[in-house]
Amino acid sequence: MRRRSLLIAVPAGLTTLAACGSEDKSDSSKASDSASPSAQATSAAPPPKIVDGPLPAITAGTKFDEKPTVAKGGGDPSKQLAVKTVIAGSGRTVAEGDYIVAHYLGQIWNTGKVFDNSYDRKTRLAIQLAQGSIIDGWRYALTGKKAGSRVEMAVPPTWGYGTQGQPQAGIKGTDTLVFVVDVQGTFNAKSSAKGTQVAQKDAGLPEVGTNTDGKAPSIEVPKADAPKKLVANYVIEGDGEKVGAGDTVLVQYKGVLWDTGKEFDSTYSRGQLTSFSLEQVVKGWAQGLTGKKVGSRVLIVIPPNLGYGDNPPQGSDIKKDSTLVFSVDILAKM
Repeated sequence: MRRRSLLIAVPAGLTTLAACGSEDKSDSSKASDSASPSAQATSAAPPPKIVDGPLPAITAGTKFDEKPTVAKGGGDPSKQLAVKTVIAGSGRTVAEGDYIVAHYLGQIWNTGKVFDNSYDRKTRLAIQLAQGSIIDGWRYALTGKKAGSRVEMAVPPTWGYGTQGQPQAGIKGTDTLVFVVDVQGTFNAKSSAKGTQVAQKDAGLPEVGTNTDGKAPSIEVPKADAPKKLVANYVIEGDGEKVGAGDTVLVQYKGVLWDTGKEFDSTYSRGQLTSFSLEQVVKGWAQGLTGKKVGSRVLIVIPPNLGYGDNPPQGSDIKKDSTLVFSVDILAKM
């Protein structure tokens, strides 16, 4: 089993995007064999006092987005939450309830044992800073920081795993945990694509709205026969990294039926972003987003053979042999 972080929580939505007839193998649903702040560990403790230290030194990997090496903690850690902005970013300010995309390393205060890090996995984390999604230490330490910042924190058990610890990772219920977190970006339910608008010239294809105010874009389906092949066109072209076939992405999306124009799924309607692996969604999504740039809005038209064919999801408005139309904003890749 691929090693992954316990930070990842089960995503909302996506009931209509999972590959039909397959076992759910997404990172968000598998058991983990590593440890870091997890949803089930979230405490009901009162807010901590934020203090400056003590915090162990970062002895190597001192640049943003470099894997850090952190010394063992010296003496006794604070019983409160120690937080230091090691590198101050200039991006958007993180608010509670936002999704952050970050690289991080976690180790035990008194032994220096690294129990989890995303740098070696070469996979950034996307997680919501909300109670029930992540331990309170991260929630309190990162709220108010700016994207582009490196933050070091020392999290006592009260705002970490509590007295139960995480035995499978060698974390005891008395251990204070040290994290270094590189905040790559922060997103919320009003986040949208950012880039250059691309002309939509084909009258035989749906026209997607280009608003970037966080509201759902319009999707106008033409009175024409649906295309037989996959369509994946930029509506807004971003300037970020290209998405790979095995990547996990953080997105806003809206889906409608070609025949009726009726919406059947939308993160905008739920008021919550979602993330997923391109290996675990219908082929039309996987093929349509592969190679597209982060920051973009993409029109995807999925014919039945790359969607659900004659086996649509139960309880959805998708019918047998439906052609699906999506507007997808690629906010980040992990």
